[in-house]
Amino acid sequence: MASFERIILDPKYKQPLILLKAIRNGAVYGTKVRFPHALVMIFLFRSGTIQEKVKMVFRATRQHAMNLAKFALLYKSSMLALRNVNGKEQPIHSFLAGLFGGYWVFGQSSSSVNQQIVIYVFARVVLALAKLAVQPPGDNALVGSHYGGHGGIGVFKLSEDQVKTIQKYAWPAFASISWAGVMWLFEGYPETLQPSLRSSMTYIYANSEKWDSSRNFLWHNK
Repeated sequence: MASFERIILDPKYKQPLILLKAIRNGAVYGTKVRFPHALVMIFLFRSGTIQEKVKMVFRATRQHAMNLAKFALLYKSSMLALRNVNGKEQPIHSFLAGLFGGYWVFGQSSSSVNQQIVIYVFARVVLALAKLAVQPPGDNALVGSHYGGHGGIGVFKLSEDQVKTIQKYAWPAFASISWAGVMWLFEGYPETLQPSLRSSMTYIYANSEKWDSSRNFLWHNK
């Protein structure tokens, strides 16, 4: 144990250890996020035997964990390489590293797991950019620049009252438009939706109109 601690505290091993821990963190987080989600969605909404469903849960969990682990490796290795070349990190480095990792990990396959991850990330980016556009510039000296906050960039040069008004109504508008869009697609163009989302919406909405006995009215949805 003492030898292990000496190694992990030795500065000359820091960069490879950063990559090792990034892989570990990506795999663990992917497993923790995907396993309960896949377990519930597959056992509730997918057909097949117990063995087949267990295999589907395992495959989805493995893919999510491996993809996050691979992305973490590519992202952190790119950041370290760019830092070593330039002497210090630049703001553009994270964009380039994310572009590189995103292309090779998520851009090569449009599987359902990858689609869910990318769409989730896209939605978060849109929300963050909207905040950045309306939030006035600022500086958070207590947090600092690395993973810290600096206010916004004030694209629209809004007053404090205008920012508060947008913050008050932006989320209700975004949420309602998002749900309006997904319900419109489900009713008119269901084949365009991701299969697990379509299955869950079919279970909730379409099957709510289908029953022929108390058994499938009270206990089973169809």
